[in-house]
Amino acid sequence: MVPFAVGGLAAFAVAALIVWLADGPDRWLQICIAGFLAGIPGLITMIVHDRHRRRRRLLTHPEFRVTSQL
Repeated sequence: MVPFAVGGLAAFAVAALIVWLADGPDRWLQICIAGFLAGIPGLITMIVHDRHRRRRRLLTHPEFRVTSQL
């Protein structure tokens, strides 16, 4: 899920840049900034959830092994 959150953050950042460079309505720029800022806690939540999911899976499925540390 982390790549989706990063993609959303990138989309809001690019949209904000385009609106700012095109001198778009201030309201649109505010929406882009708000979307980017609201996505940061979501990204952090997903990172923590993924970390805990690996531990839970190891407890319920002993044959599960993590081959890479992210």
